[in-house]
Amino acid sequence: MPEELVGEVTHFYARPMVAAVFVLTGDIQVGDRLRFAGYTTDFDARVESLQEERQPINLAGPGQSVGVQVPQRARVGDRVFKIT
Repeated sequence: MPEELVGEVTHFYARPMVAAVFVLTGDIQVGDRLRFAGYTTDFDARVESLQEERQPINLAGPGQSVGVQVPQRARVGDRVFKIT
């Protein structure tokens, strides 16, 4: 499966299981499939919802920081890839 780097995890919130992702290139939208990869992290997640400043959005582009709900713990510095 081809994938492209789209962002990096900047924070992780354990209670709602949300990763804060800074979008570096490309875009992330609801319905995309993302792979979170790092030293001890490697899992896929489908984007069910995106939030910016606690407001729901459908599309995030470069320079935006968004919250993505994840099924597992993500760590600061993990890379985020879009599976195409």
